[in-house]
Amino acid sequence: MAILAGIDEAGLGPILGPLVVSGAVFRVPDDRSDICLWKALSESCTRKPRDARRRVVVADSKQVHRPKKGLGPIERTALIMLASAGQRPTTWRALLDLLSPGACDELSTYPWYVEGDCALPLARDAGGGVVDLGTHANAVRRDYAHSEVTFVGVFSEPLAVRRYNRLVERTRNKSVVLIGQVLRVIDRVMRVASAESVRIVVDRLGARMRYREALTDSLPGGALAILEESETRSAYRLRWPDRTCEIEFTTKADDAHFAVALASLYSKYVRELYMHVFNNYWSRRMPELLPTAGYYTDAHRWLKDVDSVVSAASFDRAVLVRSR
Repeated sequence: MAILAGIDEAGLGPILGPLVVSGAVFRVPDDRSDICLWKALSESCTRKPRDARRRVVVADSKQVHRPKKGLGPIERTALIMLASAGQRPTTWRALLDLLSPGACDELSTYPWYVEGDCALPLARDAGGGVVDLGTHANAVRRDYAHSEVTFVGVFSEPLAVRRYNRLVERTRNKSVVLIGQVLRVIDRVMRVASAESVRIVVDRLGARMRYREALTDSLPGGALAILEESETRSAYRLRWPDRTCEIEFTTKADDAHFAVALASLYSKYVRELYMHVFNNYWSRRMPELLPTAGYYTDAHRWLKDVDSVVSAASFDRAVLVRSR
């Protein structure tokens, strides 16, 4: 068997809330590491949101998540896929413990997270009915069995504001911070791979074209070969005595690769849950305050609205607002 993983981020642009990088990991037959999971799991999964009632929608989070429809559609996919692996978190903190062990430890350093939590599913409808999660999970499991595919799980690396600001201050470059989070996910993928061959696809990190140095620093001991470095794809092969790993950074990977699309959904879901707890904290103090998703323009509106409360508080603004 071989490991097939996809990695994507959510929240690089906002100035409030965390940056989240996630990886979705599957085990597939070794001679089918280029398998199209949309085809292999076509009885239970689809990339078309209009088919959500019948199948699980796995697509780029921007296609699945519509603010006017709420978190339901993206949550439905996230919880069904976890249920297909026998995992059923019932709270936000339980989800963090599952996807990112240790992430809950730093929540106590943020006033809005210290006691915050929420029950899952957060959306009562979950984009098609919460009650059908088990039914759809069973359908996905049947597809796994038929296609000899195993869903290993999801690895998320949320980077909350305080730590984000410290890393940006140290590196002077938020793209370096992003690649650092991606490498943390890659490391977790490699740890579950044992002696299996590994293929990892990452949605391209902005305009960055060269990743050789970052990969050799984070994956020592492997002989690295550059397969391609172009404007659309940067691909590498690393060899150790007992295994091989191919890693590619590709533009529009969430449109072309099931695992990357699924990773994008989990990154978005985790970030949205952080923002839900954040907004709940502030709305309890200012009931008239409109919630924010944390993106630049609306975040400045929100900061203006809460200025008097923030100014009177004793916490450091570096735990609230990103430096860049």
